[in-house]
Amino acid sequence: MASVQGIIFAAILILRRQMIKITLPDGAIKEVANESSPLNIAKSISEGLARNVISAKFNDTTVEATTPLTKDGSLTLYTWNNDEGKKAFWHSTSHVVAQALEELYPGIKLTIGPAIDNGFYYDVDLENETISEKDFPQIEKRALEIAREKHEFKMREVSKSDALEYYKKQNNSYKVELIENLEDGDITFCDHSSFTDLCRGGHIPNTGIIKAIKILSVAGAYWRGDEKNKQLTRVYGISFPKQKELTAYLELLEEAKKRDHRKLGKELELFTFSQKVGQGLPLWLPKGAALRERLEDFLKKAQKKAGYEMVVTPHIGQKELYVTSGHYAKYGEDSFQPIHTPKDDEEFLLKPMNCPHHCEIYNTSPFSYKDLPKRYAEFGTVYRYEQSGELHGLTRVRGFTQDDAHIFCTPDQLNDEFKNVIDLTLYVLGSLGFENFTAQVSVRDLDKPEKYIGDAANWEKAEQAIIDAAEEKGLNFVVESGEAAFYGPKLDFMVKDALGRNWQLGTIQVDYNLPERFDLTYKGSDNELHRPVMIHRAPFGSMERFVALLLEHTGGNFPLWLIPKQAILLPVSEKHEKYAEKVLNSLENHEIRALIDNRNETVGKKIREAELKKIPFMLIVGENEEKAETISVRRHGGEDFGSISISKFSDLVSKEINSTLKSF
Repeated sequence: MASVQGIIFAAILILRRQMIKITLPDGAIKEVANESSPLNIAKSISEGLARNVISAKFNDTTVEATTPLTKDGSLTLYTWNNDEGKKAFWHSTSHVVAQALEELYPGIKLTIGPAIDNGFYYDVDLENETISEKDFPQIEKRALEIAREKHEFKMREVSKSDALEYYKKQNNSYKVELIENLEDGDITFCDHSSFTDLCRGGHIPNTGIIKAIKILSVAGAYWRGDEKNKQLTRVYGISFPKQKELTAYLELLEEAKKRDHRKLGKELELFTFSQKVGQGLPLWLPKGAALRERLEDFLKKAQKKAGYEMVVTPHIGQKELYVTSGHYAKYGEDSFQPIHTPKDDEEFLLKPMNCPHHCEIYNTSPFSYKDLPKRYAEFGTVYRYEQSGELHGLTRVRGFTQDDAHIFCTPDQLNDEFKNVIDLTLYVLGSLGFENFTAQVSVRDLDKPEKYIGDAANWEKAEQAIIDAAEEKGLNFVVESGEAAFYGPKLDFMVKDALGRNWQLGTIQVDYNLPERFDLTYKGSDNELHRPVMIHRAPFGSMERFVALLLEHTGGNFPLWLIPKQAILLPVSEKHEKYAEKVLNSLENHEIRALIDNRNETVGKKIREAELKKIPFMLIVGENEEKAETISVRRHGGEDFGSISISKFSDLVSKEINSTLKSF
């Protein structure tokens, strides 16, 4: 009997040794058999969950849903409804599309095919072949045929020598170059069907989950983003687990085309570009300049109430300034190259950042703790040499103006100052209709300390200060590793626009490093010198990018307080122009911005053109209005207010402005 019990006990011990403990996001711990996959674990929770799981994260590493787990750890399961799930879905589709491209264009060379925010791309060297829009249907057709065959994605480790030999046989110098920069033990291939690709992982279980594929566009892209390298063909695409989701997405794309800020900017006469001036250097037209000035005045007014002082700094600075700040070491190669003066060894740079200049302003006079905080604000224009292929309207330019400010405070003041900046940022976003957002605390990547300056202790203090402030303000926030600036962590506001797209608008950063590098000090209550803490903030981010996103978010229908012209007067005939002038003067006295369309055209045509220009109110004046001293008011979009007095119209405008533009 004892021997039987011993055998049973031994069997239990063996079984226990074969079990692993998996911690789920809610803190629950599941004991499962060794080598269970995330998919197995999902099935143990519910069959419904298992049907939807397409990827997973185990101990902070992305794994396949079918990866055997062999040790204790934390597991997060991803479905199509998670960003990480979409990333795995789209990356897997890029493999399928790459296979289709290889079959349709024999001899092409594959390079890389990552997932992006909306879909994926694959860069290929087509040699002498070309891909145009007419080729998209056959690429989609073949890719879908492969997907329907339900091939499993299988990862396998490959030695460096075998990986190099494989791609040398294919004469693929791009993959060879990638492998040469990897180490043995870090190289994996992904197989599905008869297709093999160099890949780090992150795939869905099988191709059959992909039900809809659309090739969206092709573009040129330099290998590794270097203009000195060969230009490749970048094939953009997107995919979905249901056809109806692709249909909805394509409808959204059509709406996005209508709202494209480049199209609207031209139609509304806001900005333009000139090849003679230079790529990525926007020219603001009178209406755009008026819009931008109004945005600046709006923020200046709020900043004044919050205790900011305006400063102005030059567009250039000595190279040494940016060497001291660390910007030259980090971004020097990507900036405009130094300007050499007639004086030997004298070099200047176009200003890439405002913060070094503001540090020098702080350094002009001694401060005590009683003088702090100091809040310097500037609409400062900076310059970055973006590659020509990455330039895109106002969202990616080479010269842009930041609504920049830097706060120098004591460590004890940091929490309150940071929360005050959060309040200001929320006021700005709310007044412009950006209500749907998530706050993102962007911290260091602890595995890549070389990306950052300063000591770890200061970084920990700065990161904790941001998290504390975000919690105290009740923000809905996430923490993202590796997204910090090189000199400090930050709080980014990720805003969802009217089309459901996410944009980063508004940023606040805590910085212990630049005060150290510029030797900034203040005298404390102990009569000793101390380092201030520096907060960088820009609620708009840049005027150019903000206007672009505001254009696309509103479709050009700006908030009434912001739009350059709030109303247009439409005289029925020439004999009513004198009354129109009288009304215009009265509107100006009521601080309503208006103009008169006195062209010899019909009122109907004038209304149609005013609609296209997105002017909020059309004020029609004819014989009846002149006799009654009223105006006939029509709203953009067709709403008719009838004939009302100028004072009643003024009240209507004021009420709408006050409903969106609250006092700070």
